[in-house]
Amino acid sequence: MMAKGTGTLHRIVVRSELSDTYAAAFEGMEMQTKDGDTILTGEVIDQPHLYGILDRINAIGLELLSVQALPEDVNLTAEGMENQSHEPGGGRLLGFRQGLFT
Repeated sequence: MMAKGTGTLHRIVVRSELSDTYAAAFEGMEMQTKDGDTILTGEVIDQPHLYGILDRINAIGLELLSVQALPEDVNLTAEGMENQSHEPGGGRLLGFRQGLFT
């Protein structure tokens, strides 16, 4: 696991509820399923690290819904994550169209 404070906290949302077998592909990221989507949350060190995660999402064949850089004070407890939407608002949001990586 990365040391706290070495990167920017991100939330990445993909369509489809992934099973725990996919956790190894996203090591270091918390994985939660909600309403048919999977939410990956964790610290991203730099742009190459982010693109590596996005490449894995593409390689698995998942539809990327959003990538959001979160404010430093975001609550990452299970309760806090449950109350947060993956809609725009709490941080910088990058929306993606289907086929971006194909």
